[in-house]
Amino acid sequence: MIELISQDRCTGCNVCVRACPNDVFAARPDQAPAIARPADCHTCFLCELYCPVDAIYVAPHDPATPRPEETHVIQWGSYARASGWTKGRPQLAKAEARHA
Repeated sequence: MIELISQDRCTGCNVCVRACPNDVFAARPDQAPAIARPADCHTCFLCELYCPVDAIYVAPHDPATPRPEETHVIQWGSYARASGWTKGRPQLAKAEARHA
């Protein structure tokens, strides 16, 4: 389920808004999108995968458990790295090129 959008990391590009197949987000001018409909999240991770700055945290856990605070999310973009996903993520593509 969608958990957090980092207000510090988010650039307001709205890629997550466009990537989400379930219309979970609401774009807001000059700020991070809002998680407007969290119950509609199907935990597909597309928003996290497409976020170019690792500003989104999605976790497949029981919605009844408390949501983590941003300070407790240690590895932003960890799903993308574990998946080998670099599309739209220049920082990951550069890092992979250095290690190749």
